[in-house]
Amino acid sequence: MSPNGYPPYLIVDGHEPSGIMWDVVATIVPRLGYTLEAQKIPRKRVDQMLEDGYLDGTPRAIEWTEEPEKFLFTDPVVNVEEVFFFASNSQLEYQYPSDLFGKTVVTHLGYLYPDLEPYFEDRRITRFDVPRDRDMFRFLLHGERFDAALADRLVGQWILKSEGLKDNIRTSDNGISQYGFRVMVRPDWADFAEAFNRELEVIRENGELDAILANYR
Repeated sequence: MSPNGYPPYLIVDGHEPSGIMWDVVATIVPRLGYTLEAQKIPRKRVDQMLEDGYLDGTPRAIEWTEEPEKFLFTDPVVNVEEVFFFASNSQLEYQYPSDLFGKTVVTHLGYLYPDLEPYFEDRRITRFDVPRDRDMFRFLLHGERFDAALADRLVGQWILKSEGLKDNIRTSDNGISQYGFRVMVRPDWADFAEAFNRELEVIRENGELDAILANYR
């Protein structure tokens, strides 16, 4: 896991790791007869260390991996969705990019949004970059010229819960992207991946997965 974590999927600021992905893996892995141990490794070193056998798995989306064919991925544990956040009193909704023409959207510095890039480039939609996810909601609530913020659904819900802002901001039903957040392992771990997928389906059906997600929403 990243030394900085990725709240609420991975949280590393306590004595023990937590977060959605960690809690799910920590629920499933002991049932399969494995021991789980966290290692804080910079992202740029993870893939090679996994290939070389120093690590056994890492949370990852296929779409975020430079050479995904080198690895094996479990079924999605949870979906990472980029959606829009609006002030509760806003009348805006999002179905199509044209809904945002003439509007200003708070975005994350350095992030790419392929579905919206043409409209950012020709200024039909104005992009305003901030360095941290938490900053997005502060600008949205307290800056009169900002109409929406664009962030991961669960990340946003976690921040709003942590900051006591759940009643002040609402989330769009539709978004611009969706990726499955999975566990990435080496190809020779196929038996583990298959067993993990079976147990993941069990906790999805019996409500354990929903209970974990509810802790972070």
